[in-house]
Amino acid sequence: MDLLLVALGFICMIVGVFGSFLPVLPGLSSCWVGLLLLYLTKAVENNYWLLGITFVLMVVITILDYVIPSRGTKKFGGSSYGVWGTNIGLVIGILAPIPFGVIIGPFLGALIGELLYDSQNHKRALKAATGSLLGFLASSFINFMFCIIYLGIFLSTIWKYRNILF
Repeated sequence: MDLLLVALGFICMIVGVFGSFLPVLPGLSSCWVGLLLLYLTKAVENNYWLLGITFVLMVVITILDYVIPSRGTKKFGGSSYGVWGTNIGLVIGILAPIPFGVIIGPFLGALIGELLYDSQNHKRALKAATGSLLGFLASSFINFMFCIIYLGIFLSTIWKYRNILF
């Protein structure tokens, strides 16, 4: 049973790493489930502090995944129309069956929102949309880095308990 939990945990880790930059797959939450599965084995002693801290970090970063692109829009001079456009574009981009929809959606949403706010200032609209794109890329990078950290914790724990697990 322990080997099955370790194998499922490793699959969750791989899915999580890929999901950190492929929005179709769950990212950091999948990595956390992988850690949880590892700690559910009888061979690995429970570490509630590690699981609790990684859970809180996962929740905070998941929330930030939705906040950072809109903050990027605002930082680059976008109005509330651009911020709303970014958020609406993100939802549409996630649901739309187009490649890179999660990147294109917030960008186009911010651009359209800013053009609705001021249809004469195309340069400002493009700048706000670029802020949205940079916010998304920053968010993806943070997500990816934490997935790699969770994978490192997973692998080091397996290595520590390798004699008992295998």
